[in-house]
Amino acid sequence: MPENEAWDYTLHIPNDLRAVTVCRRTLRLILTMHGLIGLVDTAELLATELVSNAVRHTKGPAALRVRRTEAGVVWIGAWDTDPGPPEPPLPLGQAGELEEAGRGLGLVVACAEQWGWQPSARFGNRGKYVWCELTGAA
Repeated sequence: MPENEAWDYTLHIPNDLRAVTVCRRTLRLILTMHGLIGLVDTAELLATELVSNAVRHTKGPAALRVRRTEAGVVWIGAWDTDPGPPEPPLPLGQAGELEEAGRGLGLVVACAEQWGWQPSARFGNRGKYVWCELTGAA
């Protein structure tokens, strides 16, 4: 495959926590098939955090989007039906060790080169798209 190949995948998911595992495994397959095995572990962590937030904090459908630009940047994003901004990420040391909430976006901030969010409409619903980007070895 050419190094500057761009591609884009979207996986539409129901509001079901089992969808997080489906997204993680699908992402692993996509990156492996495109020769980006070096990004798989970090990408899976980031996608898990983004998708689990989308499923846990909203009541509607969600989507995982994975794309690669011609410049080699891999974007991972989750769309959900809540148009409000995500909770601000806590720095990794501030979330309590045993707390289950509050660390997700902190992990995204720590592991991704960039992240952000924007209002977005999909499937006839208003919502938001929370994304991050990775660059690195194939």
